[in-house]
Amino acid sequence: MDLNRRQAMAAMGALSALGTLGGAGFARAQAPSDWPSKPIKLIMPHAAGGPTDVVGRALAAHIGRTLGQSMYVESKLGAAGNIGTEFVARAAPDGYTALYQTSGITIVPVLYKKLNFDPLRSFVPVAMPASINTVIVVSNDLPVKNFAEFVQYLKAHPGKLSYGSGGNGNITHLGIEVLLQMLGASAVHVPYKGTAPAMADLLGGNVQFMLDALSSSYPFIKDGRVRAIAVGGAQRSPLLPDVPTVAEGGLAGYAMSTWQCVLLPAGTPDAIVQKLNAAVNKAVMDPDLQKQFGSIGVQLHQSTPAQFGSYMKDEVARWAQVAQSVGIQPE
Repeated sequence: MDLNRRQAMAAMGALSALGTLGGAGFARAQAPSDWPSKPIKLIMPHAAGGPTDVVGRALAAHIGRTLGQSMYVESKLGAAGNIGTEFVARAAPDGYTALYQTSGITIVPVLYKKLNFDPLRSFVPVAMPASINTVIVVSNDLPVKNFAEFVQYLKAHPGKLSYGSGGNGNITHLGIEVLLQMLGASAVHVPYKGTAPAMADLLGGNVQFMLDALSSSYPFIKDGRVRAIAVGGAQRSPLLPDVPTVAEGGLAGYAMSTWQCVLLPAGTPDAIVQKLNAAVNKAVMDPDLQKQFGSIGVQLHQSTPAQFGSYMKDEVARWAQVAQSVGIQPE
């Protein structure tokens, strides 16, 4: 994904001072010339077996080989990923504790009144090694074959259709709310504890549509158990070359995708950040990993810390604006 591409809503709103600064208070130390001289811990705040965990572990193995020290993954789950994230924010900025997070880190400030970290100030951006396109899928019971028919049917039945999501404030929720606003349409939101049970109810006909990560929904699309009517990201997916994007369907500027990132505690010396970035960028170019993850809709790509840092700022601003526009209040 081209990190210089700016999604239409990315620049909306001013950045706020969010939460406490966690690890931002550490003084910047000098980078030891022999870094790394011991194993590096990669904190994983997401469930084992999911796409974030699987990609993160695969990259960690490659990164460790490049750096000459093992990078091992340690799971720290809970509070929608906030427990593991806070742990890294408070860690020593010595390059031996890193975080593997998702785009959700730019959304949590609009969901929680009090966070013990700031997504921008508590961390140093290292790289954004992976992204996953989203796709709008509908139940086979819904009498629509494409996005235009879906929009027409949705508007003809205001408030009658229901959509599932992975939970309140999840991108699968906010992405549909933005879609409905842009269309001037309405539907009933049914939040679940994760997208897997939402997909189960879509298959059972209990909800009529949902926005999902392509990596999760592709097996069901491929088997014909659900129908893909539009890709949510800025570009079409190689896995669904004949399925147009929402923007191509007439909603210019609509772009929803998820991404994964590597972060270090604020104050980590730049020499360490650059060395880890180089190792991440080497890992994502591995042909076997490209093929393995490309086959399930995960795109691996290179980035610089500056590129990713700028993109992350845009995402924080974008989700703050989205939350305000759909009336989400932090709890």
